[in-house]
Amino acid sequence: MKVLGVAWGSALAILHGADADAQSYPTKPVRLIVPFVPGGGADASARLFAAKLSESLGQQVIIDNRGGAGGNIGAELASKAAPDGYTILWGSANLAMNATLYGKLPFDPVKDFIAVSLLAKSPNVIVVHPSLAVKSVAELIALAKSAPGKINYASGGNGSTAHLASELFKTMAHVNLVHVPYKGSGPAVIAVLSGEAPLTMVPALAVMPHVQSGRLRALAITSTQRSPTFPDLPTVAESGLPGYEAAQWYGAMLPLGTPDRIATRLNSDLVKIVQLPDINARLVAEASIPIGSTRQQFAAYLQEEMTKWAQVVKFSGARVD
Repeated sequence: MKVLGVAWGSALAILHGADADAQSYPTKPVRLIVPFVPGGGADASARLFAAKLSESLGQQVIIDNRGGAGGNIGAELASKAAPDGYTILWGSANLAMNATLYGKLPFDPVKDFIAVSLLAKSPNVIVVHPSLAVKSVAELIALAKSAPGKINYASGGNGSTAHLASELFKTMAHVNLVHVPYKGSGPAVIAVLSGEAPLTMVPALAVMPHVQSGRLRALAITSTQRSPTFPDLPTVAESGLPGYEAAQWYGAMLPLGTPDRIATRLNSDLVKIVQLPDINARLVAEASIPIGSTRQQFAAYLQEEMTKWAQVVKFSGARVD
């Protein structure tokens, strides 16, 4: 009994210590792991939030870029970090896609993390070369059905977000478009600009200058709601495919076991940051849609995304290079 008493006392001490640490959090710099290389959309959005979060927490938030394997290297590192609130993962849609795309991962996007808040979505735009005789999603679907297997689409590579977004479109529209992978979204856009490929799905900000110049024609945006950046551009969902959504998204996640008090604190701080006028305006200027969800909403959304992309990967036979 004495041994059990000592053990129980030790356990209580640990719990009280953890609770005390959570209440005093943070007392040192916080690491924000971005599982992609510097310069991309994930990195830019993470840095935008990190600067404000540093002010809110009163401690420096340090960006730690850990690119590789479609985001899996950084995510695995975050999943194995101490669950003390000093390591945050900048999660993205790739987490949900990779769960099936890579077969077996050394971490589970749902079971190994606490979802803190979904902060922003960056939708793609369906763009076509002007020579393709379509001006809407409905016309594209009709043309594809009249010529099955005759229309190609470019993507940034096998297993890329644009590839899976296009495969979701094919599945929901019941059309047969032929995938032509390129080494990145940049080359895919160039292929459509030159007429080498008739259409692609790419981040809105990357192609809207070409749309405005008339070199490309935008048909629709892939979010569930219209973009505040391009309010006149219809969504795919309202253009004939109800329920369609294929947006890149970004959100904060913590290693499983992080004290609830810390997760709640970070959710509160991050949601307030999204609502700041300068941050909100910056996100819109970068063709993103500000969100700022509850922890429960983000957890449910992540599960929905994993289920959706698992079905797309299975149906399409998509694989990584």
